[in-house]
Amino acid sequence: QVQLVESGGGLVQTGGSLRLSCAASGRTFANYAMAWFRQAPGKDRDFVAGINWGGARTYYADSVKGRFTISRNNAKNTVSLQMNSLKPEDTAVYYCAADRTAWGNVALMSDDYDYWGQGTQVTVSS
Repeated sequence: QVQLVESGGGLVQTGGSLRLSCAASGRTFANYAMAWFRQAPGKDRDFVAGINWGGARTYYADSVKGRFTISRNNAKNTVSLQMNSLKPEDTAVYYCAADRTAWGNVALMSDDYDYWGQGTQVTVSS
């Protein structure tokens, strides 16, 4: 069992930056692919960024490429999402997720993820 706790959300102006962090419990964190998803009101939960168990592979949604960076620290059981050049359309609840069966890959679909955090709100004002 893995518990995920996000932090770092908040209100920021267009063009600003935020850094989200996700702290994971459990001794097998290094075996999991990790990802960030987001969900805006009335919309589906969408993939934002993902990283494989060793950190060698990262994937990003087209809408955030070049602006967001995902990273992980397996020694500290954390995964982070650095978000720069934020836009109003980035406003959403951001969720951290863990996939225990990725086997070195990164899944893009939310159904493939086994554990989820409670979410953190990111609001970008225009």
